[in-house]
Amino acid sequence: MRTTSIKPRWLSTEQQVIWRQFLSGTGRIFAELDAELRSFGLDLGEYEILVHLSDNPDHELRMSELADKVRQSRSRLTHTVSRMEAKNILTRIACPSDRRGVMAKLTDEGYALLVEAAPHHVESVRRVLVDVVAPEDFIALGRLMGAVVEAPEQS
Repeated sequence: MRTTSIKPRWLSTEQQVIWRQFLSGTGRIFAELDAELRSFGLDLGEYEILVHLSDNPDHELRMSELADKVRQSRSRLTHTVSRMEAKNILTRIACPSDRRGVMAKLTDEGYALLVEAAPHHVESVRRVLVDVVAPEDFIALGRLMGAVVEAPEQS
């Protein structure tokens, strides 16, 4: 059992309601986006990997950099990449500048799958989030998530 000396700063009733709405809302968004991508044989995490790889000129990234971008541990990313390699949508290659390093590289099949899935994914994002909130709320959400991303990590 973990003991702590932290004096809790409990959430107010309003903060607690908002927090629970956040959890329910993000859960629903991720579930619906994941379900849409399943028809393409992908999950949301795999789709995000394909997007990050496609953003680079050679459609490749060092595995450690990719893990940071998709917020996965290196071991979890290795497992996901292995699954994606089995589907022939990406491959691992030696890093040309550092032979110890490993790169993930999008295959032609993976890029074609991304091109096919992307319009459906964007429509899903619009349907479950963008089009259901007021434009000013969507902009505020961007500011809010930007602040969360930029906040220093607590260990």
